[in-house]
Amino acid sequence: MRKLILLLAFIGLLSANDENAKLVIDLTTSNVKTFDKKVLSGIAAHKNYYANSLRELEVAVVIHGGAYRFFLKDPKTSVYKDDKELLASYADLNKRIATMADTYEVEFLMCGVGMKKNKIEKKDLLEFVEVVPNSTIGLINKQNEGFAYIPVND
Repeated sequence: MRKLILLLAFIGLLSANDENAKLVIDLTTSNVKTFDKKVLSGIAAHKNYYANSLRELEVAVVIHGGAYRFFLKDPKTSVYKDDKELLASYADLNKRIATMADTYEVEFLMCGVGMKKNKIEKKDLLEFVEVVPNSTIGLINKQNEGFAYIPVND
């Protein structure tokens, strides 16, 4: 009888937490430290918090404004080639961003309008970055899917 009660309690706990928490980050910062703290470190901390509560956190990041620089295969051949702070930290940032996509299953969506404005083509992006028509459409779609909105700007 005790095993049955424990099993029912466990099933109740699991069913109470069926729905994943959802977060969309409106990423416009060009600041390396802000990006590191609020996106890379922040997502890992938030994912762990929800995992400890037996829930999942789905995360999408909509990229525009000054944030394009973090998602290029080679910023040295881009309009950001003179950003010394970015170039000095890029190898580490690149690995951590890839971990966000691969291990934490973060979805990265980049504004297509801003890409044109900054002379960025799809071939210039990290392979897991998806292009959306514009940042507003990306944010609207995610919010309509139930994602909570958090801005990360300068």
